[in-house]
Amino acid sequence: MIRKSRLKSSGRNDALFAGACIAALAIWGIASNVEAQETSGPQVAGPQISGNVAITSDYIFRGVSQTQEEPAISAGVDLTNGGFYAGAWASNVDFADGANAEIDLYGGWRTEASGWTLDAGAVGYFYTAQPDGADYDYVELKAAASRAFGPVTVGGAAYWSPDFFGAAEEEATYVEANAAWAPADKWIVSGAVGRQFVSSDFDYTTWNLGAAYQLTDNLALDARYYDTDQHDFGDIYGARAVASLKATF
Repeated sequence: MIRKSRLKSSGRNDALFAGACIAALAIWGIASNVEAQETSGPQVAGPQISGNVAITSDYIFRGVSQTQEEPAISAGVDLTNGGFYAGAWASNVDFADGANAEIDLYGGWRTEASGWTLDAGAVGYFYTAQPDGADYDYVELKAAASRAFGPVTVGGAAYWSPDFFGAAEEEATYVEANAAWAPADKWIVSGAVGRQFVSSDFDYTTWNLGAAYQLTDNLALDARYYDTDQHDFGDIYGARAVASLKATF
């Protein structure tokens, strides 16, 4: 069906409130870091803002098409300062029920320890034009770690939601292992294997493998293969090749 499989009947206002808190807390952390720098003298560069725009042949989230296997256009903006970050991202979606856009708000903190990059934060997912009572909106907490070994980077991540997408779903957890390899200048080969655990009978495993080429300093092309182990859930869980073009600025 959709991202997870069923409609949800309660909790939308809680998710919206939590999502707003996510962004507010991350931005507060950035502002606090800025104030500390101003009072303690020159240290590191101040807040940095970046943006991105992308077009893809199919918007895939954890192995599942969010656009009924049709193209998507997305855009995002990120604000960072020191280890703190906050941002927003949006894309068109198609769940065959009227919902037409996804808006994500996220924030968190990154640091390094013993060669590892550590990331802790939260993400709020919100949907426009969703059916009455659908309540697709939800929030996840995130913890991730990665480390570079020469041209190879390995990592893992875990996401947890107390009230996930779908009427049949309450608590949910997603765990993933990923790796990337830079075999030559401008090339990155990467892949991931993840498992989505939900409160219903719709657990599944997903994986992807692909390569990205840096066309210019601001433009990259990515070709990737996605699949899951639950094709019986519907066509949107099936295997597919996806091409994406992303511009950053």
